[in-house]
Amino acid sequence: MGLRRTARECALQMLYQRDIGGQEREEILDSYWRTHAYPEKVREFANHLFEGCLARLAEIDRLIQSRAKNWRLRRMAAVDRNILRLAVFELTSEDRTPSTVVINEALEIAKKFSTHESAQFVNGVLDSIRKDLHPEEAH
Repeated sequence: MGLRRTARECALQMLYQRDIGGQEREEILDSYWRTHAYPEKVREFANHLFEGCLARLAEIDRLIQSRAKNWRLRRMAAVDRNILRLAVFELTSEDRTPSTVVINEALEIAKKFSTHESAQFVNGVLDSIRKDLHPEEAH
């Protein structure tokens, strides 16, 4: 598995920990990296994703909610909700990874940490958001 996928999985775990446990950012970063040893590049990218999601959480959640038909954010599985948050942050960040890569990574992570049905749900929501954000991208 590549360094960026590993970093995305680390960021997902930290987002999940915050979402479920309600811990503060600093506490999560400290405890997570104390118990997980990864190369510095993984750590840097994971921290960028985690902190970027937190900084723009309200905006990201509004965007997800606008495309998740008949699903309130709080009713979604916590893993799925945080996979979506992570991917939407990447789709909307300035130094963005190509949207096809972001969506594919989110799907692979959903298959690993959630269910096949979750991957389908995540794909539908992210593809809808991608079409709105980047209509010039053929898909």
